[in-house]
Amino acid sequence: MDIRVETTPLRDLLILHHQVAEDERGFFMEVFKSDVFAQVGLPAVYPQANLSRSARGVLRGLHFQWDPPQAKLMRVVRGEAFLMAVDIRKGSPTLGKWYGRRVSDKDTVQVFAPAGFARGFCTLSESADIQYFVTGLWNPKGESGIRWNDAALGIAWPVAQPSLSKKDAEAQTLAEWLARPESDRFRY
Repeated sequence: MDIRVETTPLRDLLILHHQVAEDERGFFMEVFKSDVFAQVGLPAVYPQANLSRSARGVLRGLHFQWDPPQAKLMRVVRGEAFLMAVDIRKGSPTLGKWYGRRVSDKDTVQVFAPAGFARGFCTLSESADIQYFVTGLWNPKGESGIRWNDAALGIAWPVAQPSLSKKDAEAQTLAEWLARPESDRFRY
């Protein structure tokens, strides 16, 4: 397995480019190999993997978990989506800054967002399957979210009227999260 790690303007938020073996039959790509991930400084243990399917215009996020803190490795398996992450680490020089990227199943990239980032995506194709590996088991009492359209963040989502869950539509602002004692778990 060979991966190239691309940095982003947000420290610790990375784009992983994977080597692909391709011929007339199709292609093969290793998406995770613990020793290679460890060699490039990424977590080598992901105790939970998730897959979601969403229709065009669905926006999921901005989600994060503080207990246990979760890093997330995201990729588009089918379709096209806008994958994004926001730095919510107290004291970070990029606190409140976001990074988004259009990714399709034609790409060989994954987005790695460490703990201390709120993550989300919106579907740009008829439907999209998003796979993500997380570094901690899901704990519904230790999760939260930031409102997708928090004016303080100014995220340029590529959909004007997204389809949202009630939970995502009513999520807190970044300022409200930073006022909570749990936010100290993500101190920079």
